[in-house]
Amino acid sequence: MIEVGKIRKGMPLIIEEEIYIVTEANKHSMGRGDGIIRTRMKNLKTGLVRQFTFQASEKVEEAALSFRHVQYLYSEDELFHFMDLETYEQYTIGVDEMGDALDYIKENEEVDLQFHEDRPIGVILPNTVVLKVTNTAPAYKGDTVSGSGKPAVLETGLKVSVPFFVENGELIRVDTRTGEYIERA
Repeated sequence: MIEVGKIRKGMPLIIEEEIYIVTEANKHSMGRGDGIIRTRMKNLKTGLVRQFTFQASEKVEEAALSFRHVQYLYSEDELFHFMDLETYEQYTIGVDEMGDALDYIKENEEVDLQFHEDRPIGVILPNTVVLKVTNTAPAYKGDTVSGSGKPAVLETGLKVSVPFFVENGELIRVDTRTGEYIERA
């Protein structure tokens, strides 16, 4: 248990038997008595963001998370199978725990799995990934780079806006935090 005053951004906490990551923590002092801590936290299982308010004198439980470098093997019936690259042990997680990772990883890619008490609870993606454009409109004479771009479908099914010069079959780099095109790969 830790004091609420020590809560920092990025800290994993257990609240109401769910694991949350602190995305924002603000301290407010009151005229009399203890202050309060207002937080925004993301539920690691559902991805929902909630606000919590604590009295400064309260204590919360910090979650002990660990990470393992794994390879994504395959998916079947909304289950995703990964293999630890050191021990060759296999792990399975559901579509809920995958979250946004579904849009960014392909079979045989290496990622980090997040664990709580030896149970996989989520996928940690790299900041950028390289994906192939499978469907986009052709470029026409007169299209400019400064324009807004055109829609493109990538090999994982993710839809992004790309510059007019990007063609089908090209590899592009995508930011996994924002889902936006960065550059050609």
